[in-house]
Amino acid sequence: MKKVIATVDAPKAVGPYSQAIEANGTVYVSGQIPVNPADGSIPSDIVAQAHQSLKNVGAILKAAGLDYQNVVKTTVLLADINDFKAVNEVYAQYFTAQQPARACFQVAALPLGVKLEVEAIAVR
Repeated sequence: MKKVIATVDAPKAVGPYSQAIEANGTVYVSGQIPVNPADGSIPSDIVAQAHQSLKNVGAILKAAGLDYQNVVKTTVLLADINDFKAVNEVYAQYFTAQQPARACFQVAALPLGVKLEVEAIAVR
């Protein structure tokens, strides 16, 4: 059985998908781009974008009754792999112990012209 996870504290989906789905105690958080859910703004620099995307992931985790420590796997999509170091520095502020497994790679383009997107898988 699956359950839709949704919160107003993260951006609405920009397509036909859910913010997250829980199935059998595993929560699959859809890729979060750096849109501020309060006003729809997008920060311009990569550091601020990384913070906003990870805050969005955190808001969805919270709606599911979880937090960053429940995350077992993330995927980070970058518009420019040269932002890898800056994103790592931000990422380390959210995943402080028992860091999840992760993939990180450059893609050709991301929705709304943002510089990164972060998705996560968490377990209870």
